[in-house]
Amino acid sequence: MNINPLLLIACIALCLLVGFAGSVFTPEPGSDWYYSVLNKPSWNPPSWLFAPVWTVIFILMGISLSMVLKEGADKPAVAAALIVFGVNLFLNFGWSAMFFGLQSPFWGYLEIIALWLSIILATVLFGAVSKTAAYLLIPYLLWVSFASYLTFTIWKLNP
Repeated sequence: MNINPLLLIACIALCLLVGFAGSVFTPEPGSDWYYSVLNKPSWNPPSWLFAPVWTVIFILMGISLSMVLKEGADKPAVAAALIVFGVNLFLNFGWSAMFFGLQSPFWGYLEIIALWLSIILATVLFGAVSKTAAYLLIPYLLWVSFASYLTFTIWKLNP
């Protein structure tokens, strides 16, 4: 695996930047709506878990992105994968805006379904370029699958 270190750093930074941008909507500990008003299931993870999990996922996404980009953005398979990945990053940011920013579990749920579908498509398209790049997206898919069910449950608990 021959990766340009600057490309790798730039890709990881891009993914972490999207995560940081989305965290602008994340409530501060003790804020009323998320911590006091919303009903959450008993299996809701503790708040402290989200930041480290997302950090690892964004790093894996960045590594994956760099592996695809190194194959050349001028190739049709790479270009298609990059477009879907860009949409995916936008949708990732959008979930925080919908769920926390708009304080809407319903819109958050609709958003996360679109995000989940975009992860599936990105994984398939990345796999056409690099199997390893696709495998690196699997933790992202698994976490968002869990988050989708959590979002759905919170929506149902808060009609």
